[in-house]
Amino acid sequence: MNPVRAFWLAVGLLALALGCVGVVVPLLPTTPFLLLAVFAFAQSSERLHVWLIEHPILGTFIEDWRRYGAINRRAKLASVVSMAAVFATSLIMGLATPVLVVQAVALAGAATFVLTRPSPPDQ
Repeated sequence: MNPVRAFWLAVGLLALALGCVGVVVPLLPTTPFLLLAVFAFAQSSERLHVWLIEHPILGTFIEDWRRYGAINRRAKLASVVSMAAVFATSLIMGLATPVLVVQAVALAGAATFVLTRPSPPDQ
């Protein structure tokens, strides 16, 4: 494999891993990493590119974003609930007020972005 294709394959695999982690970790975006992975796989591996686009779960995120700039309601709900859970955990742990303020601002910004994206038309 030539070095350019190897580079894009590595970028794609890393972006895919981060996107998968982003499904369950607040503040780590899923869709942008999946879009990067699709782009990188298009440059390096047609098989992985097709696999990701056709994936029954991850492919839906990509298609909704590509066609409509949208995030489905279930993903929005999961995102906001996990953000709230992280903040509640921080409160319970008694983190310092400055840390809580920064976290609240960051989570509020992320939640605002997620909630203001449209839902796909089929929902």
